[in-house]
Amino acid sequence: AGDVTEANLFDVFREVGPVLSIRVCRDAVTRRSLGYAYVNFQSPLDAERTIETMNFCKIKAKPCRIMWCKRDPSLRKSGVGNIFIKNLAHNIDNKALHDTFSAFGQILSCKVVPSGEGERDGKGYGFVH
Repeated sequence: AGDVTEANLFDVFREVGPVLSIRVCRDAVTRRSLGYAYVNFQSPLDAERTIETMNFCKIKAKPCRIMWCKRDPSLRKSGVGNIFIKNLAHNIDNKALHDTFSAFGQILSCKVVPSGEGERDGKGYGFVH
């Protein structure tokens, strides 16, 4: 959500383990949140536990997708391992898509394309990487 602050995220994630830093990414001009952040834990094990136990937890009433940060842009842009899924029921959300495809291996990220701003239902397609 656009109104989530570093302090909000600290309160949520410190329950898992010591947090070293948090950065909410913001628009350079308006300073409005871009809807994502980076959280650095003291221990990689705490980060792993966060992904396993808190992925899709709600923060300020919105489900939060948690994934490893992949700094190598060639991995993200290559499209290797990224699949497109269509004909999804409109009530399928990110968590349902993740839970379905995790049976086939590790999920780096997944997203159902929303039907519009603030809408809960999807457009019927999504991506799994």
